[in-house]
Amino acid sequence: MAAAFTTVSTTETLKTEPWNKPWWHAAGRDISILFWVCLIHITAAIGLVLYPLPGWHIFFGAVALVFIGGLGTTVGYHRAIAHRSLTLNPWARGVLIFFAMFNGSGAPTTWAAGHRLHHAKADTPEDISSPIWGGFWWAHLRWLWQAGEPPIDRYCPDLNGVSYRAWRWFQAPILTLSYLGGLYFSPAAFFWLGAIRLCFGLHAQCFVNSVCHTEPGIKVGQDSSRNVTWLAVMHLFQGENWHRNHQARPGSARLGWSWRQPDAGYMLILALEKLGLATDVRHGTPHGRGKGNRPDADEIIVKAA
Repeated sequence: MAAAFTTVSTTETLKTEPWNKPWWHAAGRDISILFWVCLIHITAAIGLVLYPLPGWHIFFGAVALVFIGGLGTTVGYHRAIAHRSLTLNPWARGVLIFFAMFNGSGAPTTWAAGHRLHHAKADTPEDISSPIWGGFWWAHLRWLWQAGEPPIDRYCPDLNGVSYRAWRWFQAPILTLSYLGGLYFSPAAFFWLGAIRLCFGLHAQCFVNSVCHTEPGIKVGQDSSRNVTWLAVMHLFQGENWHRNHQARPGSARLGWSWRQPDAGYMLILALEKLGLATDVRHGTPHGRGKGNRPDADEIIVKAA
């Protein structure tokens, strides 16, 4: 059945204004994403009814997995792969990619292509996840299965190696393990370490596209990004909620610009740098001084645009 679907590029799909279509209308093979989103939400709802209090050990286990998975996404996917604001040791990169995928973030090439497209077309009708055009729920969830597959060859020519593309083959088994793995421990762990954790991680990440791009009073064509302080709690203080900072200095490995803006992702990068597991770290500053305010990935984004 999957063979009957065709791959639809993001650029082609967005020209048809897919946000005006019913929410269940998926682009090409992305019907599998819609199925996955529905599956984890239905399972999570059942789990919250049956096991609203799973026990502290299971609860903190779920929080730990969310935290590690979030680091995989913010450090491995976002800062290292998409923006190349640091270079990771292959083993460290592999671990971060695994936990990002375990957290439901998808394959690294697809994630990076979608994010680079967002930066190239930010706040325009071709922006893959703009709430300006598609509204809140489009930016929050619907674009995941309705925008079409991002043009990987166009936005990620630097990720053609097997070390990146091979992860797409591991996506299904990793997600299966992520969804079912808790069964090994108990029925409550199945729900909390699986679907409930995955739903929380999904919405935490998606709030960056929706809530962090809803600056009040912004007109079409202006930067809609904003820093959202309360979202730091949901992101476990990993830094992604300081989104206006990131839009201003996308090449910086640092998202929080002061001690008042906690950024655990940057703290991990500093630790990896000390251990020799991260090099070429671009310690950009809020005033544009210092190495790293325009990394190589920016050139790729500009050319792709």
